[in-house]
Amino acid sequence: MVFEKVREILASYKDIDKEEISLETELAELNIDSLDVVELIMQLEQEFDITIKFDDDIKTVGSIVEKIQALV
Repeated sequence: MVFEKVREILASYKDIDKEEISLETELAELNIDSLDVVELIMQLEQEFDITIKFDDDIKTVGSIVEKIQALV
């Protein structure tokens, strides 16, 4: 559930096919830079009604999903 929503948001944000995104996909592969990560975190916080601590551990889609799952 969390992965599907994160994948939809990432696909929409970068205008790519969501099937190209897996848990192992690195954000750099999606051309997501640090500014994009901040914007995406804000969007995800609003979507899931949580507060995500931003840190350097956010490098893959899976790391985003793990952070969200720990908070919901």
